Amino acid sequence: MTPETAALFMAVVAGLFGLLIGSFLNVAIHRLPLEDESVGRPRRSRCPSCKKTLAWFENVPLVSWVLQLGRCRGCGWRIPVRYPVVEASTAGLWVLAAGLTGPEDLGLFLVWILVLSGLVVATFVDFDCFEIPDEVSIGGMVLAPIASLLVPALHDASPVAQWMSDGWQAGLPVTRAGALLASLAGMVAGGGVLLVIGWVGKRVYGQDAMGFGDVKLLAAGGGFVGPGGALVALMLGAVLASVVGVLNMTRFFWVSRTRSRRRRNPRALLRTLQVARVAGRYIPFGPYLGMGIGIALLAWNHVVQFLPWPA
Repeated sequence: MTPETAALFMAVVAGLFGLLIGSFLNVAIHRLPLEDESVGRPRRSRCPSCKKTLAWFENVPLVSWVLQLGRCRGCGWRIPVRYPVVEASTAGLWVLAAGLTGPEDLGLFLVWILVLSGLVVATFVDFDCFEIPDEVSIGGMVLAPIASLLVPALHDASPVAQWMSDGWQAGLPVTRAGALLASLAGMVAGGGVLLVIGWVGKRVYGQDAMGFGDVKLLAAGGGFVGPGGALVALMLGAVLASVVGVLNMTRFFWVSRTRSRRRRNPRALLRTLQVARVAGRYIPFGPYLGMGIGIALLAWNHVVQFLPWPA
């Protein structure tokens, strides 16, 4: 088998398994916020509306949702579009990870898909419930140092890992000790900077400016991307969240103005802007922070060369 054929085979297998894992992630996203259910209980997937246990042909990733026209066969409940989106996104991320690592970096590929899958869960739970499951964030903080020891290539491009690797020279892999120290430094940097931002924000605005779930998520992400990667992830997340926030406020503004005109009871422009500002700023930060972590994880070798500080 040629290297090109092996890479193609790996990408196809990654995509298929990504679809299956995406179906499982949907279960986790739905059940983790619930107190009376867990990922393993009940054992079989069921309709959240009528509680009917799903047959195997009702649970085929993407295909079942399309064939059933996005509805439960039992009660007609409209299945949220989130379900196929999660399945397709997970498959796409797994294929991307396979393409960036290749068959020769199987260990790195396995760590990447595990982290990316956790970020998918954190993203969609935060969208739904404005919270990030501890199973993802705390679990990530426990896993990051272990993964760094087992797969030191995770931090090959991190100057912190390079500095802490005895005898390291350009082109050589970092040592396990260097990778572990970079992981721990990333956790401290990621969680610490958000704690400081939250403390300053509370002092300035008199209310919590940063959720503790976001702190734990960036600490976990920093364990996989190092301290520089954690700061890059935070900046990317802040930019993405700001863009979405502005778009959200613009949408609320136009909706409010349109409704006021239809009711022939136009509000003052300032009042409409105030309503849009309050309504539009309430967006979860975790999804955009997760996107930043994912970008730093997958593209770190390209990002690190542009950083003005040691990573």
